[in-house]
Amino acid sequence: MAVSEQHIEKSIAIAKEYGIHRLILFGSALEQPEQARDIDLACDGIEGWELFEFAGRLEEELNILVDIIPLSPPTPFSRYVESKGKVLI
Repeated sequence: MAVSEQHIEKSIAIAKEYGIHRLILFGSALEQPEQARDIDLACDGIEGWELFEFAGRLEEELNILVDIIPLSPPTPFSRYVESKGKVLI
């Protein structure tokens, strides 16, 4: 299954509902969306179990696998994602 612009737009809309103030797309959905089998997102403004709730809702509504990483606290990987990913929010 390819990742479409509609998947990305819906991800942004749901993220805004959760009060997320930074959302970054990275990985295969950014680099080769026509071949991607999941959406990799990094976010800030949400924490704890709500992060997993957000990921579950995305998977349910988008009907595609979703990988979520938090941007806070910063890690070497989150800094890498920030430098290479596409800022959606």
